[in-house]
Formats: sequence, C-alpha cells, structure tokens
Amino acid sequence: MRRLLRRLGLYLLAIWAAVTINFFLPRLAPGNPAEAALMRLEQHGTVTPATLKALQIEFGGDTSDPLLLQYLKYLNNLLHGNLGVSTTYFPSSVGDIINQNIRWTLVLLSLSVLLSFVLGSLIGVFMAWRRGSALDTIFSSLMTFLYSILFPWLALMAVYFLGFQLHWFPFADGYDTTLTQGWNLDFIASAAYHAVLPALTIVVSTIAGWMLTMRNSMITTLSEDYVLMARAKGLTSRRVIFAYAARNAILPSVTGFAIALGTVVGGQLLVEIVFNYPGIGFSLVQAIQGQDYALADGILLLVIVATVFMNFVVDLLYGVLDPRTRQERSA
Repeated sequence: MRRLLRRLGLYLLAIWAAVTINFFLPRLAPGNPAEAALMRLEQHGTVTPATLKALQIEFGGDTSDPLLLQYLKYLNNLLHGNLGVSTTYFPSSVGDIINQNIRWTLVLLSLSVLLSFVLGSLIGVFMAWRRGSALDTIFSSLMTFLYSILFPWLALMAVYFLGFQLHWFPFADGYDTTLTQGWNLDFIASAAYHAVLPALTIVVSTIAGWMLTMRNSMITTLSEDYVLMARAKGLTSRRVIFAYAARNAILPSVTGFAIALGTVVGGQLLVEIVFNYPGIGFSLVQAIQGQDYALADGILLLVIVATVFMNFVVDLLYGVLDPRTRQERSA
C-alpha cells in the first residue's frame, strides 16, 4: 500500500510538472491568442482598443497580469473544469471541441492499437516457439519489411489501390456526410465502414513492432531455468508457452502498450490528413499554428493525464502478471 501511494504521488507530481511546462512554453513564444483572433476580426472591420482588451482577457493573452498570476488563474480554472474558449473555433469552448472530436479518435485508434497489440504479440509468441523454421524466417522478414515502410506511403497506397482503384472502401470522411450523426444503425454502420481502411493501415504499420518485440523477448525467456523446469515436468507445450514463457515475456510490451493507449487521445495527425478523418490531432495542429493557447493546453493536458493514468494501470497490472513484484511490495 505504501509503495502504491508513493507511486501515485510521483504520478501527480509528473502531471503538475507537465501542466506547468504546458502553460509556460507557448506563452514564452512571440504573440498571443488575442492577436490571432484580432487578425480575423480585422478582416470584417475596424477593431477598437476596447475590443482588443476584451479579447486579451477572454483568451488569456492579457499581458497586464504578471505571468505567475496568469499561471495561478490557469490552475484555478483547471481545478474548476474550465478549459477556456477556443480562438480557432470561437465561440465554442475547449471542452465542447474536445468532446466532439475525441470520440472519433478514441474509437478508431483504441481498437486499432488493441488489435495490433494482440495480433502482434500472438504472432511473436508463435514465431519464438518455432524459431529457426521456414515459417519463422518468412514472417520475420515480412514483418521487418512492414516495419520499415513509412506510414504515409502505406496509407497513400491503401487509398489509391483499395479505395480509388478497387472501390472496396471509402477513403475520405469518417461517415457518409449525407447522414445525420446519431445513435442509429445507418450512421453506426457508415462510421464503421469508413473506419476500416484507416484502421487496417494502422494495424499493418504497427503490428510488426509488437511482433518483433514479443518474439525477441520470448526467445530470451524460453532459455530461463523455470521454463526448462516446466518442460522437464512434462507440461504441455501450450501451458509452457502461455503460463510460463509468454506471461513474463509480455511485460516489456505491456508498458509500450499502455503508453500507446495513453497517447491515443492525442490523435493520429497523418491518419486524419491522409484519410480526411475527423479527429483531435488536426485540431491540435490548428491550435498550435493559430496560437490558440486554450485548445492546445486542453488537448495536451488530456494526453498527459491519459498517459500517466495508463502507466498507473500498468503498475497495478504488473502485480498480476509478475508475482515477483508482489513479493517486493510485501518485503
């Protein structure tokens, strides 16, 4: 229990440090969000000094307050769940924008990362058990080739051949734009159909990394004494593989999987650009380019908290997967 509380304290400290850096870095750069909003308003007419002052107060660019005071106000707003108003999507609040875009990102990327991790790990276990065979050589070479392909090339090839030439899958938008968004069968089926091609591309481009990591870890684990003892006892190959070898070999991959899931909330910019898919990654880029402090801070804060939370979950999961960690805690 003491170790768990200590780890929780470290994670809270990490969140505070990340939030602090997240606040100060963009504000040390030239310009402010009020100026970006001012440029948009000036296209429609003259803006008075009073309007500029109101924009600075609204968007957190009021330089009349010391930076430390702005920081304290920022922390107070966070504690009250107020992420501010976006200049890019004014007058929408940051919370509304994140809520609108995060659903697309979470569904697509979470399922893609989970499917890639499970398939890659299972293939890695099988390849390690059959290492040196012709099948292992073929699969390892194929996975190494897929691992070396840059995602933009793979995505563009998928769009051209599977979408444009063969017309198997749609390659633009997250759903049929003629439909109204809602929890109805037509919309859900359309969204699922539009997600197939980007999800397939993500899985193919990432499965090799999980497979190679699991294969190498399994090969090392299979030479351990406790695995040799399990074989000597006459246990079945299936039990030796999954109950003894794979259970310990997967530990390094679990950490990587947690980090991958944590960063899912940040979106996949390349996916959203190539497939014109709605998501939060493109909103983050727009916020950075437009000096939209509130939106950029809100999205980055979400990524930070999600990553830290998933690492905390991994700490708890390690105790289930590796009994040695429970012994260390009790000691």
